[in-house]
This record gives sequence, C-alpha cells and structure tokens, in this order.
Amino acid sequence: MNRSTFLLLAALTVIVYVSTCLCVSAQEKPGYDDTPFLPDSPWRVHDKERPQAPVVEPGEEPGAPPEDAVILFDGTDLSAWTTGNEDGIEEGEIDILATGGLATKESFGDCQLHIEWKTPAVADGNSMNWGNSGVFFHDQYELQVIESHDSLIYADGIAGAIYAQVPPLANASRKPGEWQTFDAIFLAPRIENDEVVEPARMTVFWNGVLVQYHQEIFGDTEHKQVQEYRSPRAEGPITLQQHGSAVRYRNIWVRRINMTRPGDED
Repeated sequence: MNRSTFLLLAALTVIVYVSTCLCVSAQEKPGYDDTPFLPDSPWRVHDKERPQAPVVEPGEEPGAPPEDAVILFDGTDLSAWTTGNEDGIEEGEIDILATGGLATKESFGDCQLHIEWKTPAVADGNSMNWGNSGVFFHDQYELQVIESHDSLIYADGIAGAIYAQVPPLANASRKPGEWQTFDAIFLAPRIENDEVVEPARMTVFWNGVLVQYHQEIFGDTEHKQVQEYRSPRAEGPITLQQHGSAVRYRNIWVRRINMTRPGDED
C-alpha cells in the first residue's frame, strides 16, 4: 500500500468515526433547546438536556419484585426483620399469629410497598377480630388488614382504611381465605425544627382497585383516638401487626422512591 492510499484510508476512517459519534450523540440527546420553559421548572418543553428516567428492570410477572426492590419476604426466612419466630413460616407464608409482630431492620421514608395477605377462611374471632392485622409505616400509620368480605366493622376500620381516619374509596375485598394484594405509596411527613410542615400521605391499590389517593394522614393512627404526630420522623420501619388472628403474608417487597414535596430542601 503506497503512502497516498494509506492517508486516504485513514482520512475515511476518521470521517466515518466522527459521523458515527455525531449520530450517537444525536441519539443520546434528542430534543430541543429553543422551546419555552415549563412553569416553575428549569427545563424546557422537550428539553434535550433533561435527564432520562433511570432504567429499572421490572419483575418477570405481575407482582414480582423489580430489580431495585428491597426484598422483605420471599418465602424463605425472616432475615429482613428484627423480630419474629421463623417457626411461624409455613409453606413459604408468614403466619403472623405464629411469628408474632414483625418490624423491618431497615428504615424507609418515601416508598412503594407490595404485600400479599389473606385472612383465615373460617372466622377465628368476632367481626372486630376475624383476620385482624395491619401494615404500619414508621410503626405509626396503619393500613388496615381485616376480613371485609363477609364481615364488616366501622367504616374507618375495614381493610384498605387508614385506620381510625379514612375509609377506603371502595371495598375491593376477596372472599375469606383468598389471597389479596396491597400496592401502597407512602410519603413520609416533612419535618422542620421538629414540626411537621407537610403531613404523611398514602395512595393504595387494593387488588388493583384504587382505595386511597394521595390521602393526608392526620397523625398517628390509634383505636378510638384522634392523635397528632407524636414523634414524626423522616424514616422508620415497616411493621406487621399481630392482633390475635392467623393472617398470612407473602411476597413482600419495597422500593425507595424519594419524592420531592413542599418542605424538602432545595
């Protein structure tokens, strides 16, 4: 190969490389830099510099945990919990009556929780106790679990209620003994100088039905009481209540979501 041919091939290689880089760059940053700014936002409409959403690989089937989930119970052990008798795990399910109440080792603020539960098929107590349990955020704010298909208590105490505060928008209960699902979004209270400047909030889908929507939580949830926020915190454990009934749980996972709300630092 003579020198001229070599230089020509080298030049063509550079041209192809630069063209390829330009194409890749254009593909990496599609959009515009001359469009109007969105209200109260540093970003323009279709802003090419706006960061893309992070990629999260979803579970292989509905209800399976995505890749960024913290697995709280996968049917094997209670290693994610600070308390609990593992003899209460039966056929890959937690029998909360046998394990006792559970509290997570990790603390969570804003989060997405998936949890599956079922009440006993046959009543193991009166209407106040059949299938009675609960999912607590920060061990303070209860999403109620109780048999609510063939038995009912007061409206703000049936399943899907923010206990003692807000009834669910709908009763989506399956029959006793059938598996049910809560998919909940919990937003932790925002605190400044030990004062709550934004309340905790909850959105809940129960068996795929919206039953709470961005609902304000007025304070700690407690039987027959109206409570203020007694010890609010940015993060806390997720707890499962043992309330004298053999409620079962499985497939429990949580994702941290870190939402921006008023009261957050800029």
